[in-house]
Amino acid sequence: MMAWEDRTSFDAIRTQFGLSPGDVIKLMRSEMTANSFKMWRKRTQGRTTKHEAKFAKTDSGNEQRRFRAKSQRG
Repeated sequence: MMAWEDRTSFDAIRTQFGLSPGDVIKLMRSEMTANSFKMWRKRTQGRTTKHEAKFAKTDSGNEQRRFRAKSQRG
C-alpha cells in the first residue's frame, strides 16, 4: 500500500520494512497485474517524492514527510 502511494518514499519503506527499492519493485511486479505494474512504474520512475534525496532538493523539501499510508494501522 505504501509503495502505491505517491507521497511515500522508497527510503521510508526501507526504514519501516527493510525493503530496498529493487525489492519493492519485485514485490509490486509479483502482486499486481501486468498493466497495473506498468502504470505504477511509469508513474514512479523519476518522481522526486519517491526519493528522499531528490525531494530535499525541491522547493517544497521542507514539507513534513508521510511514513504511512492512510489505511495502514499503527
